[in-house]
Amino acid sequence: MNSIEIKIDDSNKFERLDKLLAAENSDWSRSQVQIWIKEGHVKVNEAESRSNYKVQPGDTVTLLIPDPEPLDVMPEEMNLDIYYEDGDVLVVNKPKGMVVHPAPGHLSGTLVNGLMAHCKDLSGINGVMRPGIVHRIDKDTSGLLMVAKNDKAHESLVNQLVEKSVTRRYQAIVHGVIQHDKGTVDAPIGRDKQDRQSMTVTNEHSKDAVTHFHVLERFEGNTLIECQLETGRTHQIRVHMKYIGFPIVGDPKYGLKKTMKINGQALHAGVLGFKHPRTGEYLEFKAPLPAEFEEVISELKNNH
Repeated sequence: MNSIEIKIDDSNKFERLDKLLAAENSDWSRSQVQIWIKEGHVKVNEAESRSNYKVQPGDTVTLLIPDPEPLDVMPEEMNLDIYYEDGDVLVVNKPKGMVVHPAPGHLSGTLVNGLMAHCKDLSGINGVMRPGIVHRIDKDTSGLLMVAKNDKAHESLVNQLVEKSVTRRYQAIVHGVIQHDKGTVDAPIGRDKQDRQSMTVTNEHSKDAVTHFHVLERFEGNTLIECQLETGRTHQIRVHMKYIGFPIVGDPKYGLKKTMKINGQALHAGVLGFKHPRTGEYLEFKAPLPAEFEEVISELKNNH
C-alpha cells in the first residue's frame, strides 16, 4: 500500500478534494478517487472527508492507495489476435465461439482469461487487477473489442460510448432481400417476458436502441449489409434485424430454423474507432471477415 501527502497552499486552495487528487496521477480517474474517499483511504488533517470538500491553505491531505485486489480468474495463455496495444489500451480481434467474460458454465477459455495472461501491465480498474472490457460482443459474433488497462483509460472509453463517439461497424448476412439501400431502426430493446434469456423490441423496461444499416450486396434470398451502432444494447443488431423482418443468417436465437451452414450468426464487428484516452488521437482498426463468413458469401455468389 503506497501513500502520498499533499500540503495545501495558495496554489491549490479551494479545489475540490476529488479533483485535486485525480490531478496527481494521470492513471487515476475521478470516480476511482471518489471510491477511495468513500472507503476512508483519504484523510484531511488526519480526519476522513468528503469528495466535495474544498481544501484550505494549511490542510494536509493524505491518501493511502490500496493495492488492487487480484481478479478471481485464472490467467490462461492463448494465441490472441492483438491489433493494437500500448500502456493504456488494447484492441483484440475476438474469434467466433469465444466468450468474453467468465460466468457460470464458462469459467475458463474466455477472452478475460487470455488477457489476464497476456497483459503484464494492468494497474487495476475500480480497485481490481483486471482488463477493463468496455463493450462486449456475443460469443458467436467475431470481431474487434477495445480493452482498458487502467482506470483512467476505462473511464475515457466508457464516456466515449455514452457520448456515442465510438465507431462500431458490423457486417452481417440476413435472410431476405432488402430493397432499399439504407435504413435506420430506432426501436427500444428490453428483456422478452416470454423468454428471459432473449431480448426483444418492447416499450416495457426497455432502453433506446438505434441501428443504422446499408446494403453492400444483394443475392438470391439474402443480403449482405453493414450496420453502424449508435447504441450498444444486448443482441441489438440481431434483435433489430429480426424486428424488421430480415433476421441474421445462422442466428440460433433470433433467426430462422432453416438456414445456411454456419456455426452461429453471420455477424462480424469489422470496424472499431475511438479517441486514445491519453493522447486524444483518433484510432481506427479494421478486421477482415473470418474464413467461414467469406465461404457463405462465396456460396451465395455462386447461387446468384
